[in-house]
Amino acid sequence: MKKGILLCGHGSRTKTGTDAFKELVSILKARYTDYEVDYGFLEFNHPVYEASIERMYQKGIREIYALPIILFAGSHAKNDIPYEMNTIQSYYSDLTIKMGKHLGVNSFLLELAQKRVLEEESKHTPMDRKEVCLMVVGRGTTDTDANSDVHKLACMLGEGMGFGFTTVSYSGTAYPNVTKSLELTSKMGFKRTIAIPFFFFTGILLERIYNQIRTFSETSPYEYVYTKAFGSDELILKAFDERLDEAINGTANMNCQLCKYRKQIVGLESEVGKEQVGHHLGVKGVLFEEDEKVGQKNSVFTKIKKGLGI
Repeated sequence: MKKGILLCGHGSRTKTGTDAFKELVSILKARYTDYEVDYGFLEFNHPVYEASIERMYQKGIREIYALPIILFAGSHAKNDIPYEMNTIQSYYSDLTIKMGKHLGVNSFLLELAQKRVLEEESKHTPMDRKEVCLMVVGRGTTDTDANSDVHKLACMLGEGMGFGFTTVSYSGTAYPNVTKSLELTSKMGFKRTIAIPFFFFTGILLERIYNQIRTFSETSPYEYVYTKAFGSDELILKAFDERLDEAINGTANMNCQLCKYRKQIVGLESEVGKEQVGHHLGVKGVLFEEDEKVGQKNSVFTKIKKGLGI
């Protein structure tokens, strides 16, 4: 029996971000032809995960591998998506959903980061990297475990490429933000700073990062440049191949030794044993409708919703 792959996106408030995600979906559909490949969003966009899984169920799929299109293990990967999958799993008696691991720290992501830096360097006057600062920009989360993965990749990238200094900033939530990091590193006098956002696709957050860098550079004597997003590069696809293989063979384990829900982590002691409940229910599918209808009048999910009076 054919099995399914659900690509679990976050969702974007910009059509460019949503379109970029759908482009990745198209590429992976062509890559995984032995599977029924579909996609869904955690918030903002259609289809939500329930609709996508029901769509596959109606096609006879009874085993689904859910692959988070998530870079690092913040609350989306540890809490929200597992909550959604567990909830949806409870709707069916003959469907199995196996969740894969987020991309995290891996050689493919490191190699792709190097590729993006080299692409940006080629656009400018050659300069000794010892005179250049590398700034890795992460999404930022309240989960220090996820933030530490950004630091690890930044360290491996910066030291591996021989930059004079490597720092990390965040688009939000965690400290320091992009502007504050630029203020701090500007005091070190590096002739050029290359910012590399660790983001899959373009969108509001990435445009905000670019704007902050451009604004800061207007009043600085130094040069500030930035790379494009990771996109649907072949190296990203190889990383998904690895995560799919892990999900199939039962080795897709989270980093539970440093999970704030399982262990007492410094500064996050109150999170231990916290109930796993998603917090995106109020913004699920509130923006862009899908191009084609995904609902099934007599679907399992529709019947459940009617029974609950939703």
